[in-house]
Amino acid sequence: MSPTSTAAPIPANAENRYEVTRADLPLSCPMPGMALWNSHPKVYLPIVDDGGESTCPYCGACYVLKD
Repeated sequence: MSPTSTAAPIPANAENRYEVTRADLPLSCPMPGMALWNSHPKVYLPIVDDGGESTCPYCGACYVLKD
């Protein structure tokens, strides 16, 4: 019998950095398309007023406005 991988799949919203566009505004974390949309309460992030970068206070995800 061959060995099998026991590594758990990586959750969809576990990345540390996301690039977003103005089409994604208003920006919230978790974002609507994330598989684990209910991993923490939805919080809106003021990315435009914060110089194009914002960090989620719950999970630490960093969002960068690319346009």
